[in-house]
Amino acid sequence: MFAVFLTSGLFLGWSLGANDAANVFGTAVGTRMISFRKAAIYCGIFVIFGAVISGAGAAKTLGELGAVNAIAGAFVVALAAAITVYWLTTLGYPVSTTQAIVGAIIGWDLFSGTLIDYGALEQIVLSWIISPVLAGIFAALFYKVISRLIKYVKIHMFSLDALTRAGLLFAGIAGAYSLGANNISNVVGIFVPVSPFTDISFLGWFKLNAAQQLFFIGAVAIAVGTFTYGRKVMLTVGAGITEMSPVAALVAVLANALVLFLFASQDLQTFLLGHGLPAFPLVPVSSSQAIVGSVIGIGLIRGGGGIRWRMVVEITGAWAATPIVAVLISFISLFIFQNVFLQKTYIPVEYRMTAGAEQRIRAAGIRTNPLTDLRKKTFHTASQFQREFSQRVILNARERNVVMAAAKLDPIALTIQAANRINKPSITADQKRAVLELVGKAFNHRWQLEMALAEKSPEWKPVPGDKEQNDKIMGDLDYIYRLIRSIR
Repeated sequence: MFAVFLTSGLFLGWSLGANDAANVFGTAVGTRMISFRKAAIYCGIFVIFGAVISGAGAAKTLGELGAVNAIAGAFVVALAAAITVYWLTTLGYPVSTTQAIVGAIIGWDLFSGTLIDYGALEQIVLSWIISPVLAGIFAALFYKVISRLIKYVKIHMFSLDALTRAGLLFAGIAGAYSLGANNISNVVGIFVPVSPFTDISFLGWFKLNAAQQLFFIGAVAIAVGTFTYGRKVMLTVGAGITEMSPVAALVAVLANALVLFLFASQDLQTFLLGHGLPAFPLVPVSSSQAIVGSVIGIGLIRGGGGIRWRMVVEITGAWAATPIVAVLISFISLFIFQNVFLQKTYIPVEYRMTAGAEQRIRAAGIRTNPLTDLRKKTFHTASQFQREFSQRVILNARERNVVMAAAKLDPIALTIQAANRINKPSITADQKRAVLELVGKAFNHRWQLEMALAEKSPEWKPVPGDKEQNDKIMGDLDYIYRLIRSIR
């Protein structure tokens, strides 16, 4: 059934390829410096590389916005986003796939009663504003520098043509890699929490974890979409906003690739944070918005007279409509699937103030006396529970998250079957020993298992200030949970 439900993610991947390939090779094809066939082939290959190698960073933030916990729900969310993208693609607009999947996830949050993580949503929405502006600034600066360099060096026309073609190909490859790295989470990130895949190894030297396997499948769908339906939007981006010279086309793609890279690179974020510098959030930004911002930036630095502002307004209107349409399609489709086709589109998550939950909340420095009347009551949605305790005590965002996480019920029992199936290379022998020692134990909350593992082995304990190690531990814990759920 997972393969059947994954088809909506593949449809979304196809739609993204049909639409967003224009963002990395559209200016090159629009200026006739690279043929559409050649652009589609290179785009498809390097989208796959980017997705598999570097796709994990942005997927995490998207998961925080809404962790869809039922496979039928993931199918509907991806389908709603795909329909939105496909509709606007047929109209020839470079639509934002990021906006479509975010809107569809919010539709699921509203339907299931799940709390919307406004912190994650704020980061993503800000990226919709920052990415085109940043791309426009980069493009204007690059265009000014490269134009002056060409005049200073006095490159012959034929040499300039050859260099520009090579540069467009290189920039397109970089853009395709960045597109795969940043946008693969839009395609199949929604399926990661419900994926039945486990880590696999080829001949002991090439390994793919569960998420990377999903990313590979989704990237292939993007590549197919690029080749079969990408030409129309490529021409809109390449020539519909303003007339582009070959050099301007090169600059636009470079700026687009750089912006996508900045918001997708885990290594860059780790480096900047490690040196006490501000870092870009790992969020799936819109490559459509970035490339349009690049093209407008070049048009403005050249005086702005050649920009077709009517087309810009139409594209902006399409962007504004995208998340709204996706929310509506997602919510209505979820209702139909749940009530007409009797598919479970979400698994209810309950909350209860157990003794353990109260103890954990007090350990975080939060008073539990005002919450005593909530003891032993079961709340069937996150929004219902938050509404009840918010009426009794005033908490800040961090404290609310502590209470929610402590009271969230996730009954789970560790079986020998799950322990014996652990084959993730990052899980050490001592960590696996700790898991085996807990076989037969049952827990009401996920954090109880995490604490029990940390007591059994120091290698399960978070390390203060070590983000990379703590991310690794959380990834391993997620893997253990997927194993347990796939067996029970």
